[in-house]
Amino acid sequence: MSQRDPRRVPPPQSTSASVTVFASAASWIESDALAQCQQVAALDGMIHVAAMPDLHPGKGAPIGAAMASTVLYPFLVGSDIGCGIAVFPIRLKRVVPERLAARFPDLDRALDPERDAGDPAWAVLAGDVPAGHLDGLGTVGRGNHFVELARIGTVLDPDHADRLGLDAGDLVLVVHTGSRGLGERILRAHTELHGAGPAADPAAYLAMHDDAVRWGSLNRRLLAARVAHALGAEPTEPIVDQCHNLVEVRDGVYLHRKGAAPGDGRDVLIAGTRGTPSYLVAAHAGPQANHSVAHGAGRKMSRADALRRGRAKHTVEELRRTPVGSLVVCGDRQLLFEEAPTAYKRVEQVIADLVDHDLATPVATTVPLVTYKTADLGPAPARDRRDRRRGGGRA
Repeated sequence: MSQRDPRRVPPPQSTSASVTVFASAASWIESDALAQCQQVAALDGMIHVAAMPDLHPGKGAPIGAAMASTVLYPFLVGSDIGCGIAVFPIRLKRVVPERLAARFPDLDRALDPERDAGDPAWAVLAGDVPAGHLDGLGTVGRGNHFVELARIGTVLDPDHADRLGLDAGDLVLVVHTGSRGLGERILRAHTELHGAGPAADPAAYLAMHDDAVRWGSLNRRLLAARVAHALGAEPTEPIVDQCHNLVEVRDGVYLHRKGAAPGDGRDVLIAGTRGTPSYLVAAHAGPQANHSVAHGAGRKMSRADALRRGRAKHTVEELRRTPVGSLVVCGDRQLLFEEAPTAYKRVEQVIADLVDHDLATPVATTVPLVTYKTADLGPAPARDRRDRRRGGGRA
Protein backbone atom coordinates (compact mmCIF):
# COMPACT_ATOMS: atom_id res chain seq x y z
CA MET A 1 0.00 0.00 0.00
CA SER A 2 1.47 3.37 -0.98
CA GLN A 3 1.63 6.27 1.44
CA ARG A 4 -1.27 7.95 -0.34
CA ASP A 5 -3.52 4.91 -0.18
CA PRO A 6 -6.04 5.37 2.62
CA ARG A 7 -6.59 2.61 5.11
CA ARG A 8 -9.62 0.52 4.21
CA VAL A 9 -11.23 -1.12 7.19
CA PRO A 10 -13.02 -4.36 6.27
CA PRO A 11 -16.73 -4.02 7.03
CA PRO A 12 -18.57 -6.48 9.27
CA GLN A 13 -20.42 -9.21 7.41
CA SER A 14 -23.77 -7.69 8.40
CA THR A 15 -23.26 -4.52 6.36
CA SER A 16 -22.00 -3.46 2.98
CA ALA A 17 -21.05 0.05 4.09
CA SER A 18 -17.39 0.86 3.58
CA VAL A 19 -15.05 2.58 6.05
CA THR A 20 -11.99 4.48 4.84
CA VAL A 21 -9.48 6.08 7.19
CA PHE A 22 -7.41 8.87 5.65
CA ALA A 23 -4.41 8.51 7.92
CA SER A 24 -0.91 7.19 7.47
CA ALA A 25 0.81 4.52 9.51
CA ALA A 26 2.56 7.34 11.40
CA SER A 27 -0.78 8.65 12.67
CA TRP A 28 -2.13 7.36 15.93
CA ILE A 29 -5.82 6.39 15.71
CA GLU A 30 -7.55 4.95 18.77
CA SER A 31 -9.13 1.55 18.39
CA ASP A 32 -12.27 2.86 20.11
CA ALA A 33 -12.66 5.44 17.33
CA LEU A 34 -12.29 2.76 14.65
CA ALA A 35 -14.85 0.62 16.49
CA GLN A 36 -17.28 3.54 16.46
CA CYS A 37 -16.77 3.89 12.71
CA GLN A 38 -17.70 0.24 12.30
CA GLN A 39 -20.78 0.69 14.47
CA VAL A 40 -21.87 3.58 12.28
CA ALA A 41 -21.18 1.50 9.15
CA ALA A 42 -23.61 -1.13 10.46
CA LEU A 43 -26.54 1.32 10.64
CA ASP A 44 -29.44 0.84 8.24
CA GLY A 45 -28.95 2.81 5.05
CA MET A 46 -25.29 3.62 5.63
CA ILE A 47 -23.25 3.84 2.44
CA HIS A 48 -19.77 5.04 3.32
CA VAL A 49 -17.85 6.32 6.35
CA ALA A 50 -14.81 8.53 5.72
CA ALA A 51 -12.60 9.00 8.77
CA MET A 52 -10.20 11.93 8.89
CA PRO A 53 -6.69 11.88 10.41
CA ASP A 54 -7.98 13.73 13.50
CA LEU A 55 -10.40 10.87 14.24
CA HIS A 56 -11.11 10.22 17.92
CA PRO A 57 -13.96 8.69 19.95
CA GLY A 58 -17.06 10.74 20.67
CA LYS A 59 -20.27 10.23 22.59
CA GLY A 60 -22.00 7.58 20.55
CA ALA A 61 -20.34 8.49 17.26
CA PRO A 62 -16.79 9.18 16.11
CA ILE A 63 -15.48 12.74 15.91
CA GLY A 64 -13.57 13.51 12.74
CA ALA A 65 -15.80 11.56 10.36
CA ALA A 66 -18.09 12.18 7.41
CA MET A 67 -20.86 9.60 7.06
CA ALA A 68 -23.09 9.16 3.99
CA SER A 69 -26.43 7.39 4.34
CA THR A 70 -29.86 7.10 2.77
CA VAL A 71 -31.24 7.56 6.31
CA LEU A 72 -30.92 10.74 8.40
CA TYR A 73 -29.49 10.12 11.89
CA PRO A 74 -29.47 13.26 14.13
CA PHE A 75 -27.13 11.67 16.68
CA LEU A 76 -24.38 11.46 14.03
CA VAL A 77 -24.29 15.27 13.97
CA GLY A 78 -24.59 15.57 17.73
CA SER A 79 -25.79 18.40 19.94
CA ASP A 80 -23.50 21.22 18.78
CA ILE A 81 -25.17 21.63 15.40
CA GLY A 82 -23.57 24.47 13.49
CA CYS A 83 -20.21 24.39 15.25
CA GLY A 84 -17.48 25.71 13.00
CA ILE A 85 -14.44 27.93 12.58
CA ALA A 86 -14.34 31.38 11.02
CA VAL A 87 -11.38 33.64 10.24
CA PHE A 88 -11.67 37.44 10.28
CA PRO A 89 -8.91 39.86 9.22
CA ILE A 90 -8.22 42.55 11.84
CA ARG A 91 -5.98 45.63 11.87
CA LEU A 92 -4.36 46.83 15.08
CA LYS A 93 -1.86 49.63 15.58
CA ARG A 94 0.18 47.99 18.33
CA VAL A 95 0.39 44.32 19.15
CA VAL A 96 1.38 43.70 22.75
CA PRO A 97 -0.23 40.39 23.75
CA GLU A 98 -0.26 41.17 27.49
CA ARG A 99 -2.15 44.42 26.92
CA LEU A 100 -4.49 42.95 24.34
CA ALA A 101 -5.35 39.98 26.55
CA ALA A 102 -6.48 42.38 29.27
CA ARG A 103 -8.81 44.13 26.81
CA PHE A 104 -10.74 41.04 25.70
CA PRO A 105 -14.38 41.42 26.74
CA ASP A 106 -16.24 38.91 28.91
CA LEU A 107 -17.36 36.49 26.22
CA ASP A 108 -19.18 34.33 28.78
CA ARG A 109 -21.72 37.14 29.20
CA ALA A 110 -24.45 36.84 26.58
CA LEU A 111 -25.64 39.83 24.61
CA ASP A 112 -29.14 40.91 25.57
CA PRO A 113 -31.18 42.83 22.99
CA GLU A 114 -32.58 45.21 25.62
CA ARG A 115 -29.76 45.56 28.13
CA ASP A 116 -27.08 45.70 25.42
CA ALA A 117 -29.11 47.49 22.78
CA GLY A 118 -26.33 50.01 22.23
CA ASP A 119 -23.57 47.45 21.72
CA PRO A 120 -21.99 48.09 18.29
CA ALA A 121 -21.56 44.34 17.71
CA TRP A 122 -25.26 44.15 16.81
CA ALA A 123 -24.41 45.79 13.47
CA VAL A 124 -23.46 42.35 12.09
CA LEU A 125 -27.03 41.10 12.61
CA ALA A 126 -29.08 41.32 9.42
CA GLY A 127 -32.69 40.36 10.06
CA ASP A 128 -33.91 38.24 12.95
CA VAL A 129 -31.93 35.89 15.19
CA PRO A 130 -32.42 32.36 13.80
CA ALA A 131 -35.14 30.45 15.68
CA GLY A 132 -35.47 33.49 17.96
CA HIS A 133 -32.89 31.82 20.21
CA LEU A 134 -31.27 34.45 22.46
CA ASP A 135 -29.75 32.24 25.16
CA GLY A 136 -25.95 32.36 24.99
CA LEU A 137 -25.89 34.74 22.04
CA GLY A 138 -22.41 36.20 21.59
CA THR A 139 -20.72 33.71 23.94
CA VAL A 140 -17.98 31.16 23.28
CA GLY A 141 -19.02 28.17 25.36
CA ARG A 142 -16.69 25.62 26.90
CA GLY A 143 -14.81 22.55 25.70
CA ASN A 144 -12.52 23.20 22.75
CA HIS A 145 -14.23 26.44 21.70
CA PHE A 146 -12.14 29.62 21.60
CA VAL A 147 -11.62 33.08 20.16
CA GLU A 148 -8.03 33.72 19.15
CA LEU A 149 -6.03 36.69 18.00
CA ALA A 150 -3.33 35.28 15.71
CA ARG A 151 -0.86 36.41 13.12
CA ILE A 152 -0.26 34.86 9.74
CA GLY A 153 2.97 32.89 10.06
CA THR A 154 4.36 30.97 7.11
CA VAL A 155 2.70 31.56 3.75
CA LEU A 156 2.82 28.23 1.93
CA ASP A 157 0.80 29.11 -1.18
CA PRO A 158 1.43 32.80 -1.95
CA ASP A 159 -1.02 33.00 -4.86
CA HIS A 160 -3.91 31.58 -2.85
CA ALA A 161 -3.04 33.68 0.20
CA ASP A 162 -2.98 36.76 -2.00
CA ARG A 163 -6.47 35.97 -3.28
CA LEU A 164 -7.62 35.91 0.34
CA GLY A 165 -5.86 39.21 1.00
CA LEU A 166 -3.37 37.64 3.42
CA ASP A 167 0.35 38.16 3.88
CA ALA A 168 2.87 37.04 6.49
CA GLY A 169 2.51 39.09 9.65
CA ASP A 170 -1.14 40.02 9.07
CA LEU A 171 -3.49 39.67 12.03
CA VAL A 172 -6.65 37.58 12.13
CA LEU A 173 -9.31 36.61 14.63
CA VAL A 174 -10.06 32.88 14.65
CA VAL A 175 -13.44 32.01 16.17
CA HIS A 176 -14.46 28.44 16.99
CA THR A 177 -17.93 28.00 18.44
CA GLY A 178 -21.36 26.65 17.57
CA SER A 179 -25.05 26.99 18.31
CA ARG A 180 -24.71 26.79 22.08
CA GLY A 181 -27.97 25.55 23.63
CA LEU A 182 -29.99 25.62 20.42
CA GLY A 183 -28.40 22.51 18.90
CA GLU A 184 -28.66 20.67 22.20
CA ARG A 185 -32.37 21.52 22.39
CA ILE A 186 -32.92 20.17 18.88
CA LEU A 187 -31.10 16.89 19.55
CA ARG A 188 -32.83 16.41 22.91
CA ALA A 189 -36.25 16.80 21.33
CA HIS A 190 -35.34 14.03 18.89
CA THR A 191 -33.70 11.62 21.36
CA GLU A 192 -36.55 11.88 23.87
CA LEU A 193 -38.79 10.28 21.25
CA HIS A 194 -36.44 8.27 19.05
CA GLY A 195 -33.18 7.78 20.92
CA ALA A 196 -30.33 7.14 18.47
CA GLY A 197 -32.80 6.18 15.76
CA PRO A 198 -33.40 8.02 12.50
CA ALA A 199 -35.35 11.24 12.12
CA ALA A 200 -39.03 10.41 11.79
CA ASP A 201 -39.56 13.60 9.78
CA PRO A 202 -36.29 14.49 8.03
CA ALA A 203 -37.67 17.74 6.58
CA ALA A 204 -38.73 19.00 10.01
CA TYR A 205 -35.36 18.10 11.53
CA LEU A 206 -33.48 19.76 8.67
CA ALA A 207 -35.47 22.97 9.09
CA MET A 208 -34.46 23.20 12.76
CA HIS A 209 -30.93 22.05 11.93
CA ASP A 210 -30.55 24.80 9.32
CA ASP A 211 -31.60 27.40 11.91
CA ALA A 212 -28.85 26.14 14.22
CA VAL A 213 -26.26 26.30 11.43
CA ARG A 214 -27.24 29.91 10.69
CA TRP A 215 -27.21 30.69 14.41
CA GLY A 216 -23.67 29.32 14.77
CA SER A 217 -22.42 31.47 11.91
CA LEU A 218 -24.10 34.55 13.40
CA ASN A 219 -22.57 33.77 16.77
CA ARG A 220 -19.07 33.66 15.28
CA ARG A 221 -19.65 37.06 13.67
CA LEU A 222 -20.94 38.55 16.90
CA LEU A 223 -17.96 37.23 18.84
CA ALA A 224 -15.50 38.61 16.29
CA ALA A 225 -17.26 41.98 16.36
CA ARG A 226 -17.25 42.12 20.17
CA VAL A 227 -13.52 41.44 20.28
CA ALA A 228 -12.68 43.79 17.42
CA HIS A 229 -14.48 46.69 19.09
CA ALA A 230 -12.85 45.90 22.45
CA LEU A 231 -9.41 45.98 20.82
CA GLY A 232 -10.11 49.25 19.04
CA ALA A 233 -10.56 47.80 15.55
CA GLU A 234 -13.36 47.73 13.01
CA PRO A 235 -15.16 44.40 12.48
CA THR A 236 -14.64 42.72 9.11
CA GLU A 237 -16.35 40.04 7.06
CA PRO A 238 -14.94 36.52 7.47
CA ILE A 239 -12.64 35.20 4.76
CA VAL A 240 -13.37 31.66 6.00
CA ASP A 241 -16.46 30.36 7.81
CA GLN A 242 -16.98 26.61 7.62
CA CYS A 243 -19.24 24.52 9.80
CA HIS A 244 -17.98 21.06 10.77
CA ASN A 245 -21.04 19.68 12.64
CA LEU A 246 -23.89 19.43 10.17
CA VAL A 247 -25.78 17.26 7.71
CA GLU A 248 -26.32 18.15 4.07
CA VAL A 249 -28.29 16.48 1.33
CA ARG A 250 -25.81 15.66 -1.40
CA ASP A 251 -26.38 13.54 -4.48
CA GLY A 252 -29.63 12.30 -2.99
CA VAL A 253 -28.12 11.04 0.28
CA TYR A 254 -27.61 12.49 3.75
CA LEU A 255 -23.99 13.44 4.39
CA HIS A 256 -23.45 13.72 8.14
CA ARG A 257 -20.34 15.53 9.35
CA LYS A 258 -19.21 15.37 12.97
CA GLY A 259 -15.89 17.15 13.40
CA ALA A 260 -15.27 17.13 9.65
CA ALA A 261 -15.25 20.26 7.49
CA PRO A 262 -16.68 20.54 3.97
CA GLY A 263 -13.79 19.86 1.63
CA ASP A 264 -15.30 20.41 -1.80
CA GLY A 265 -13.31 23.38 -3.06
CA ARG A 266 -13.57 25.48 0.07
CA ASP A 267 -11.02 27.19 2.31
CA VAL A 268 -10.86 25.69 5.80
CA LEU A 269 -9.02 26.64 8.98
CA ILE A 270 -7.79 23.43 10.63
CA ALA A 271 -7.20 24.27 14.27
CA GLY A 272 -4.01 23.26 16.01
CA THR A 273 -3.71 23.81 19.75
CA ARG A 274 -3.19 26.80 22.00
CA GLY A 275 0.54 26.20 21.76
CA THR A 276 0.95 25.36 18.07
CA PRO A 277 0.05 26.96 14.75
CA SER A 278 -3.21 26.27 12.93
CA TYR A 279 -3.37 25.73 9.17
CA LEU A 280 -5.47 27.49 6.58
CA VAL A 281 -5.92 25.03 3.71
CA ALA A 282 -7.57 24.90 0.32
CA ALA A 283 -9.67 21.74 0.46
CA HIS A 284 -10.31 19.59 -2.60
CA ALA A 285 -11.58 16.30 -1.22
CA GLY A 286 -13.53 13.96 -3.49
CA PRO A 287 -16.25 11.31 -3.09
CA GLN A 288 -14.04 8.72 -1.37
CA ALA A 289 -13.49 11.21 1.47
CA ASN A 290 -17.17 12.17 1.40
CA HIS A 291 -16.05 15.60 0.20
CA SER A 292 -14.62 16.37 3.64
CA VAL A 293 -11.41 17.22 5.47
CA ALA A 294 -10.24 17.30 9.08
CA HIS A 295 -11.36 20.11 11.37
CA GLY A 296 -8.49 20.17 13.86
CA ALA A 297 -5.64 18.34 15.53
CA GLY A 298 -7.99 15.89 17.26
CA ARG A 299 -7.76 14.79 20.88
CA LYS A 300 -5.34 12.05 21.87
CA MET A 301 -6.32 12.11 25.56
CA SER A 302 -9.69 12.11 27.23
CA ARG A 303 -10.41 15.14 29.36
CA ALA A 304 -9.95 13.07 32.51
CA ASP A 305 -6.53 11.83 31.34
CA ALA A 306 -5.46 15.31 30.26
CA LEU A 307 -6.43 16.69 33.66
CA ARG A 308 -4.60 13.95 35.58
CA ARG A 309 -1.44 13.98 33.46
CA GLY A 310 -1.39 17.74 33.08
CA ARG A 311 -1.45 18.38 36.80
CA ALA A 312 1.59 16.14 37.16
CA LYS A 313 3.55 17.91 34.42
CA HIS A 314 2.47 21.54 34.20
CA THR A 315 1.68 24.55 36.34
CA VAL A 316 -1.25 26.83 35.66
CA GLU A 317 1.22 29.58 34.78
CA GLU A 318 2.92 27.34 32.20
CA LEU A 319 -0.39 26.68 30.47
CA ARG A 320 -1.29 30.36 30.38
CA ARG A 321 1.94 31.12 28.50
CA THR A 322 2.28 28.68 25.61
CA PRO A 323 5.40 27.29 23.87
CA VAL A 324 4.92 29.79 21.02
CA GLY A 325 4.84 32.68 23.49
CA SER A 326 1.10 33.33 23.28
CA LEU A 327 -1.22 34.00 26.21
CA VAL A 328 -4.30 32.02 27.19
CA VAL A 329 -7.16 33.85 28.88
CA CYS A 330 -8.89 31.22 30.99
CA GLY A 331 -10.18 31.53 34.53
CA ASP A 332 -11.18 27.86 34.67
CA ARG A 333 -8.14 25.96 35.95
CA GLN A 334 -9.59 22.55 35.08
CA LEU A 335 -10.31 23.65 31.51
CA LEU A 336 -6.71 24.82 31.14
CA PHE A 337 -5.46 21.30 31.82
CA GLU A 338 -8.18 19.58 29.76
CA GLU A 339 -7.30 21.77 26.77
CA ALA A 340 -3.51 21.68 27.16
CA PRO A 341 -1.58 21.34 23.88
CA THR A 342 -0.32 17.92 24.99
CA ALA A 343 -3.92 16.62 25.05
CA TYR A 344 -4.04 16.85 21.25
CA LYS A 345 -2.41 15.10 18.31
CA ARG A 346 0.26 16.83 16.25
CA VAL A 347 -1.54 19.07 13.80
CA GLU A 348 1.45 18.82 11.45
CA GLN A 349 0.79 15.09 11.06
CA VAL A 350 -2.90 15.73 10.38
CA ILE A 351 -1.99 18.21 7.65
CA ALA A 352 0.62 15.83 6.20
CA ASP A 353 -2.01 13.09 5.95
CA LEU A 354 -4.44 15.41 4.16
CA VAL A 355 -1.71 16.39 1.71
CA ASP A 356 -0.55 12.79 1.17
CA HIS A 357 -4.11 11.75 0.34
CA ASP A 358 -4.62 14.74 -1.92
CA LEU A 359 -7.47 16.16 0.17
CA ALA A 360 -6.07 19.65 0.82
CA THR A 361 -3.27 22.09 0.01
CA PRO A 362 -1.85 24.21 2.87
CA VAL A 363 -2.11 27.96 2.24
CA ALA A 364 -0.72 29.55 5.43
CA THR A 365 -0.25 29.02 9.13
CA THR A 366 -1.77 31.13 11.89
CA VAL A 367 0.27 31.56 15.07
CA PRO A 368 -1.61 32.33 18.32
CA LEU A 369 -1.00 35.59 20.16
CA VAL A 370 -3.94 35.61 22.61
CA THR A 371 -6.44 32.77 23.01
CA TYR A 372 -9.65 33.35 24.95
CA LYS A 373 -11.23 30.26 26.50
CA THR A 374 -13.31 31.67 29.35
CA ALA A 375 -13.24 34.82 31.45
CA ASP A 376 -10.27 35.19 33.79
CA LEU A 377 -11.66 35.52 37.29
CA GLY A 378 -8.59 37.33 38.56
CA PRO A 379 -5.76 36.31 40.93
CA ALA A 380 -5.90 32.92 42.60
CA PRO A 381 -7.05 32.88 46.25
CA ALA A 382 -4.33 33.24 48.87
CA ARG A 383 -4.50 29.55 49.76
CA ASP A 384 -3.84 28.56 46.13
CA ARG A 385 -0.84 30.88 46.01
CA ARG A 386 0.57 29.34 49.22
CA ASP A 387 -0.02 25.83 47.83
CA ARG A 388 1.86 26.69 44.65
CA ARG A 389 4.82 28.03 46.63
CA ARG A 390 4.96 24.91 48.80
CA GLY A 391 4.40 22.49 45.92
CA GLY A 392 6.60 24.07 43.28
CA GLY A 393 3.61 25.57 41.50
CA ARG A 394 1.78 22.33 40.66
CA ALA A 395 -1.97 22.66 40.38
